[in-house]
Amino acid sequence: MDFSVVFNEAHLKFLWDGLLVTLEVAAAAIVLSFILGIILGTLRYTRLPVISHLATLYIEVIRNLPLLLIIFFGWFGLKEWGVELPITMSVILSMTVFTSALVAEIVRSGLNSVDRGQIEAARSQGFTYLQTLNYIIMPQALKRMIPPLVSQFVALIKDTALAVAITLPELTHNAQIIYNKYPVAAIPMLLFVALIYFVINYSLSLASRRLEKKLAG
Repeated sequence: MDFSVVFNEAHLKFLWDGLLVTLEVAAAAIVLSFILGIILGTLRYTRLPVISHLATLYIEVIRNLPLLLIIFFGWFGLKEWGVELPITMSVILSMTVFTSALVAEIVRSGLNSVDRGQIEAARSQGFTYLQTLNYIIMPQALKRMIPPLVSQFVALIKDTALAVAITLPELTHNAQIIYNKYPVAAIPMLLFVALIYFVINYSLSLASRRLEKKLAG
């Protein structure tokens, strides 16, 4: 295999530019989906008559749709409605909508894992429901959410590659442009891109394990 095309200075710069877009999209979507997911998951957990049902409807509809379909809708569908976002913002929006529904389920499961006896004990001590949620339930639940949340965010980073379908200039898209021009470099280029994804995601997994040990200790 010929790796000379991969390690060409201009090609490495082009791949670096794509990686920056990948990281930008992933970072923004992770933050936004975490915030929205916390809100949706908490609303579903509270079982408030109308709000809880609306949150449940959103979660169930979105998490049962393919991410690629949501990306297409965020790019082509919004244009039909006269809303034209920059392509990066469109992908961030699409990934946030999709991932927040999955995060919401992780949050709900984490909240449900806390012994309800603690809720009753807190209420008997004069805590309001919101105080009980903020100071008793949520801190314990967040510790238990770390592994599934990290797994979900790792999946999000990998899923940014799906945006190649709408030509977002991210890492996979830029690699594709290079090996389309130099077909002999297809396998080396794909291996190099795979290594980049592995390093990023494995580093994130290691960081989450250290955080788990720190919180457990």
